[in-house]
Amino acid sequence: MKSDPTDAIAADPAKDDLLILVDGKDREVGSATKAQTHVDGLMHRAFSVVLMRDGDEGPELLLAKRSLLKYHSGGLWANSCCSHPRLGEDTIDAAYRRVREELGCSADGLREISAFAYRAEFDNGLCEFEYDHVIVGRCKGEIAPDPAEASEVRWVSYDALAAELAASPRQFAAWAPMVFTLTMSLANDVSVDVLA
Repeated sequence: MKSDPTDAIAADPAKDDLLILVDGKDREVGSATKAQTHVDGLMHRAFSVVLMRDGDEGPELLLAKRSLLKYHSGGLWANSCCSHPRLGEDTIDAAYRRVREELGCSADGLREISAFAYRAEFDNGLCEFEYDHVIVGRCKGEIAPDPAEASEVRWVSYDALAAELAASPRQFAAWAPMVFTLTMSLANDVSVDVLA
């Protein structure tokens, strides 16, 4: 028996937040609750934050393992923080807010480096159909993840992450490989601007 997608998101405290619906060029076309957006598979604005730091062997990215309490993709690795701007909220402002809420730290110098659209359907009947803005910046302060958001975090080098993505792609959330590929493909520009 197929699960009811409304049950999957019912416990999410942000289920009634109004998200920004967009077309394939990220132009606003309306709004809907987070629950409706993910149950009905409506295209909406989202962002994926990748926090970076200088490592011994070059830049490192902060990965977060999604909490098993999340409404989808629990237990899978993803970028540092992902979410949606609320209706009327600037995307970069929302990214700063969600870094604090999800990771318990602050971010510095957040900036968008790319964007892409993707659609992913999950076993619980929910659907992500996002125009995803990829945002990079530095981590400030001690990381103390909200256990409802992330069960674990870790820093990883570009080379180690590329090897993991190739060897174990199913350990990552649906959007994460594209987010990481874009971040690593722009490594020189990102490193100069973010890690300088």
